Amino acid sequence: MNRRPEHGSSAPTPADVAVVSRIAVFRGLKPETIQRIVAPATVATLREREVLFRQGDPATAFFITLDGWVKLYRITLAGEETVIHVLTKGDSFAEAVAFTGASYPATAEAVSEARVVRIPADHVVRCIREMPDIALAMIASTSQHLHHLVQQVEQLKAQSGVQRVAEFLAGLCPGDQGGCMIALPYDKVLIAARLGLKPESLSRAFAKLRSFGVDVRASHVAVRDIARLRQLAADDRGAIRGTLHAPPRAEPLAARRS
Repeated sequence: MNRRPEHGSSAPTPADVAVVSRIAVFRGLKPETIQRIVAPATVATLREREVLFRQGDPATAFFITLDGWVKLYRITLAGEETVIHVLTKGDSFAEAVAFTGASYPATAEAVSEARVVRIPADHVVRCIREMPDIALAMIASTSQHLHHLVQQVEQLKAQSGVQRVAEFLAGLCPGDQGGCMIALPYDKVLIAARLGLKPESLSRAFAKLRSFGVDVRASHVAVRDIARLRQLAADDRGAIRGTLHAPPRAEPLAARRS
């Protein structure tokens, strides 16, 4: 059973506040306004698989991830877990629902050790009444989140499974050129769920990516050519299908006789 957070809360450090100040919700706000908003904020340290809040809990705060990874998921009527998003440093979540007095529509669970800032919703509502500019920033952030979700849906429809995996791996690469070795940030079952794939489909995608210079070794991945991987993710789906399923070219007859 997933555990509720057991650790005590602490005040955010100056470095934590620096991360918080860069989130979309606060973009364009004056530093003193941000300081006012985060004044009562606390930092929770979560162990792997600890639950921050559950689907259906009263929404009393919104959160910003400082370190580690946190997944948002819903339980369907059939009792299955559907991963909505996986968040990491600098990602905010639950801000819109926290200001409506509604319930959290999903469960937030740490998938690694994580540190998360909690900002009480009632405090932010009071700040909004005093400084309406905050509301405009909140609306812009909500619009950005919606745009991101639309992009995710488009990606699931337009990209093949191999392309989704290629884009995910390319996003972990530190640059745009050359090769690199990257560590998978969380387990492959969650990666598959995040990309809308079954675990066996993820394994097949990893196998197909070998021909593109990608070598998966347990929880680490060697990428020979980052630019080629990014191009694969961006290419036309039909062209990719042809590349992946094209039969090997036959050797010229003269070459076989020599």
